Amino acid sequence: MLEKLSPILPTRDVPAAEAFWQRLGFETEYRDDAEYLLMKREGAEVHFFLHPALDPATNDHGAYLRPADIRALSAEWAALGLPATGVPRFMPVEEKPWGMAELALVDPDGNLIRAGQETPLG
Repeated sequence: MLEKLSPILPTRDVPAAEAFWQRLGFETEYRDDAEYLLMKREGAEVHFFLHPALDPATNDHGAYLRPADIRALSAEWAALGLPATGVPRFMPVEEKPWGMAELALVDPDGNLIRAGQETPLG
């Protein structure tokens, strides 16, 4: 029955969020300059709402993405040259002991996006 779940994340600046997420390969579907943004990439969809008082260092919003090829996505996002620490940041794909290959990205508003693909446990 359930086919899609789309996160709704806070942003301090709608145009800045749009520009960052465009670098990640997302395209704008709808933007209300003052309040709301909807972006898509293939089957993934992410929404943003304006939250001017948001502190990126304490933001606890996030989402989990399931790409078809986690290594290709990691290589693509690594090529953006994001730092490994701070906000924003990018942590490339790693094999996890729970049977997933996962990466993590924190956008400029402190939203944590984890992405993972199942791997065989050995």
